[in-house]
Parts: sequence; structure tokens; C-alpha cells
Amino acid sequence: MRIGEIAALVGVTSRAVRHYHHIGLLPEPARRANGYRAYTVRDAVLLARIRRLTEIGLSLDEVRDVLADDAGRELVEVLGELDADLARQEREIRERRRVLAALLEAPLTSEGPLSPGLAALLEGAPATGSPAAAKDREHLVLLDAAGGGAGGGAGAEVYAALRPLAEDPGVLELYGRLDELAGAGADDPRIAPLAADLAAAVPDDVLAVIPQGEPAATGVGRALLDDYPPAQREVVRRVMETLAERVQGRTS
Repeated sequence: MRIGEIAALVGVTSRAVRHYHHIGLLPEPARRANGYRAYTVRDAVLLARIRRLTEIGLSLDEVRDVLADDAGRELVEVLGELDADLARQEREIRERRRVLAALLEAPLTSEGPLSPGLAALLEGAPATGSPAAAKDREHLVLLDAAGGGAGGGAGAEVYAALRPLAEDPGVLELYGRLDELAGAGADDPRIAPLAADLAAAVPDDVLAVIPQGEPAATGVGRALLDDYPPAQREVVRRVMETLAERVQGRTS
């Protein structure tokens, strides 16, 4: 194969191939009598390996280290690994298409696209002008998007379990109490009773479908906490802590 042929086969540019030669990542192949490079299947496998590793975010120096570890492996072993990698990509593409199909079936809103499960949950929630309720809605949309927007698996189960709670008009009174703490300090005496009432309002059915390790005030949970003013943050922190204890008690 010539440089243009191997580049087209692997899905990179001839310029990229030359760059890999220049930095010593891809060894120079033997040349024909006319001076043209003559690439082999092993060259193509190595180039494909470089492309896969850079696509998943490795730097060229990191790619070099990985390739050094691969030195001396049998060609059939490397080909088998590449085939497994392609199979993984096929599965990921199928999953992404499933997610896309689910999004296309869901109602399109100004917040969307939403997963079908979250769209149904928000549609059934009573109308309210509560800023705290609006923030909860924003957080659900964010978590839905961060989870791929599919609403599948545990996400769909959580949304379904939340439906009775979201549709309960009594929840609006809890949001109202949370709104009243918008300008309060973290030592406000209303914090403890409100946190207890909010945690008590979450049904066991919801906890039963929460993935192991959630809720937790780490990672995304910490970022969401930082979105609240001091008193409200303390309420939400206590609710998350209480729910985590209930989840732990359910699984222990």
C-alpha cells in the first residue's frame, strides 16, 4: 500500500501519517525501487491503533508508551484486540441511536430534548412559580442530560417512582418553605424541621431504585449544592445526608 491508500484505509490523512513518521510514532516502512513507501498490513494495524488511542483522548506521548508495551505481540493478538474495539464501538453507536430514538419520541420543550421518563414526570407536576421548584426542575434536566438523556435503566425507574411525589400538591408547601429561606443564614432554626419534612416526603419506592452510592454530596451532588444560597444549601445537604443513610440502611 502507498501512503494515500493506508491513510484512506485507516481513516486518517496522509499528512497525519507523515507526522507520525516525523515524531517516530510510526516507523518508516520499506521503500520500493521508485522511492515510494510500501506499507504492510502490520503498518495499517499500528496506524489504526494510534488512531484509536488518540480518539479516546491519549496524548501522543501516552500513545507512544502504550505502543511500546505492545512491542513483540503477535499480529493475530493485536488484530483481535482491534476487532474487539470495533465491536465495542458498534455497541456504543447502537446505544447512542437508541438514546436518539427515545429523545425523538419525547415531547420537545424549551428545556429539551428530555428523556421520555423525565418529560412525563415534569408534565404531571403541578404549575408553580416557586423558584426552588424551578431550580429542582433545572437540576433534573441537567442530570438527565448528564446521564445521556435516555431515561433508561435506573433513571427511568427513579422518574416513575417520583411521579406520585411530583404530582402531590402538598409538595408545593414544602417548596414555599424552602423559598422563604432564600436570604437566610446557614444557622436558621427553620432548616432542621424543613429538611426532616422534605426527606420524609421522599417515598421508599424512590430509594429502592436509586443507584448504589446515591444520593451523595460529592461530584455532581456537590456542584448542585453550590447552586443554592446558604440556608437552602444546608437544607438540601441534610436531605441528601438523610436519604443516603436510608439507602445505606436499605442495602445493609
